[in-house]
Amino acid sequence: MDNTNVDTVIRILKRETKFLVTPIVTQYSWHRNPFRVLVSTLLSLRTKDATTAAASKRLFAVARTPHAIVKLPISKLEKLIYPVGFYKAKAKRLHEVCSILLDEYSGNIPNTIDELLKFPGVGRKTANLVVTLGYNKLGICVDTHVHRISNRLGYVKTKTPEQTEFALRKKLPKKHWIVYNDVLVTWGQNICHPTSPWCSRCAIRPYCKRINVLRSR
Repeated sequence: MDNTNVDTVIRILKRETKFLVTPIVTQYSWHRNPFRVLVSTLLSLRTKDATTAAASKRLFAVARTPHAIVKLPISKLEKLIYPVGFYKAKAKRLHEVCSILLDEYSGNIPNTIDELLKFPGVGRKTANLVVTLGYNKLGICVDTHVHRISNRLGYVKTKTPEQTEFALRKKLPKKHWIVYNDVLVTWGQNICHPTSPWCSRCAIRPYCKRINVLRSR
């Protein structure tokens, strides 16, 4: 894929992903709730989406604001978010992040990447997701799916998600920045798997260079 057909590829993915399961973080963005995007993203790290969805639902049923989360004992937070990966560390991190939000930001979620990166446990992926999905501002979120598929397509040639983000910022037309993460994550979870991707089912296969694809279905 290159910039001569990127519009076509994105259009196809937007059409095809309508029929697939949407990532939980994207679902929370439909309500433009930056806090829920932030929390669900922190929970999602190294955790399957279905587990993140269930944990987020349990947590938000009890606590929907930074103030409500801070009031919960750490042990209660752990039980609510279990069995997300590293649930004990994440419970402490959520409590810490919410305390900072209350003490320094009056409970409001910052809307810039640089400000969000000041929070413990918030990396570029999380910061970009909050900015793009929570505030509908320009940014490019790159997780393992976006990194893998961007390289597999031959659109970029990078070694890390952070390198991919900055390569995309230089190359990808801005009109696709916000949606790029949504469609590629959904495609990666359902079709373009890390190993043995479903190339026979892939609607964008004609545009894919299939870089480093050794086995497919």
